[in-house]
Amino acid sequence: MGEVAMKMNVRKQIFKYILLDVVGAWISWIVLYTFRKVYWEHSLPQDVWNVGLEDPNFVYGLIAIPIFWVIVYFLLGHYKDVFRRHRLKEFTDVFIATFLGTLVLFFFILLDDVLPDYRAYYSSFSILFICHYVGTLTLRLLVTSRTVKRMKNGEWGFPTLMVGGNAKALSLFEEIHASNNLSGYRFVGFVRINGKDNLLEEHIPLLGQIDAIPGLIQKHKVREVIIAVESSDHKHLQEVLNQLLDFDVDISIIPDTFDLLSGGVKMTGIYGVPLVRIRRELMPAWQMSVKRLMDVVLSLLAIVILSPIYIAIAVAVRFSSEGPIFYTQERIGIHGKPFHILKFRTMFVNSEINGPQLSSNEDMRITRVGKFLRKTRLDEIPQFFHVVVGEMSLVGPRPERAFYIEQIKIQAPHVKKLLRVRPGITSWGQVKYGYAEDVGQMIQRLKYDILYLENMSLAMDIKILFYTIVTVLRGSGK
Repeated sequence: MGEVAMKMNVRKQIFKYILLDVVGAWISWIVLYTFRKVYWEHSLPQDVWNVGLEDPNFVYGLIAIPIFWVIVYFLLGHYKDVFRRHRLKEFTDVFIATFLGTLVLFFFILLDDVLPDYRAYYSSFSILFICHYVGTLTLRLLVTSRTVKRMKNGEWGFPTLMVGGNAKALSLFEEIHASNNLSGYRFVGFVRINGKDNLLEEHIPLLGQIDAIPGLIQKHKVREVIIAVESSDHKHLQEVLNQLLDFDVDISIIPDTFDLLSGGVKMTGIYGVPLVRIRRELMPAWQMSVKRLMDVVLSLLAIVILSPIYIAIAVAVRFSSEGPIFYTQERIGIHGKPFHILKFRTMFVNSEINGPQLSSNEDMRITRVGKFLRKTRLDEIPQFFHVVVGEMSLVGPRPERAFYIEQIKIQAPHVKKLLRVRPGITSWGQVKYGYAEDVGQMIQRLKYDILYLENMSLAMDIKILFYTIVTVLRGSGK
């Protein structure tokens, strides 16, 4: 499946799920309405539909309820990685979503109804939950089962790169094909780890050594990487993982190297050949959705509320020294994608005429107004616009220039991990350490940012935002 075709199929697949979720929501709402009219209000079944069409609450429900359920599924990540959904996952995911959604509808809608006694509320909740779960699950399984079948027979698949050409890699490859269950793997080739293992060459092309991995991922649009490492080659494992951190790919590894990995992993199996799936998600899908929603809402509110401050700072910067009000600079964002960050100018014009240079507390290039803006972090507030368009987040590692990232990599290759998330206006490293004055201090600050990545949560974000507000109010920023 080509890249364009894959994207089109992803959109079609998402549309199918949304359409069926809407139908499932309609079914459960109609059944609930019918049950309540017939059982509690003693209406005749044949009259319910005519009565319903004249009832604005029923009609509004047909519009609003499906929208509500689609939002719930979106926030819980059901429309993400739609080709990797499977039937067991549908059973559990739809159950959780249905229970949470039914609770919300019960407390915000059903409790407002006047019913004969408390049993009516319990029965309404049960009917809505059972009908929605069974109806939605049944419809979803139609799509998911067909998708699983197409993945197994190789009709659909993700470009896959095998890292390693040893006996383990060969055994895994042969077992996948012998089982007639390709599981979405479409091998584009393999790379050697130690420069001598070529056992896979009879089956798939040899594409080079491990240093060729970044170029191969871009060239072949690789979505899956399977790492097959012999015990004697464990020393190369971290090198391979460091190269993969720059890319949005799913990584699986043969289990006997599990003890060398840190972080969450997920076991998967291919007909008796288990693989360790290295978890990409740093936060649960629903928390990532809430984080993004919080980013957009709070940023829009900040832009509106702080508009007088924007104007005051703009005037102060304009009259503090010659030059533009705003300053832009290329920074590296999520997955290594560059963007131009926007800040209020705090330095004199042409302060980096001799090349990139970090600032310090006594930096003569900083204007008088600039020193105040830096201490209060107010020079960063134009970045709320970056958050709204999706280039940044409220909380995340501060974006760096490519020039300094390359220098940091020499001593701390794990800096690449920061590129797995959107950079932030504020960060744990910024709160605890402040602005860095040299590469050494940047590496020290990196420890806090890595700690944030390992403990990402909404609670952590709220805590960092709180400390950032305290820093702004105190003007105690470094």
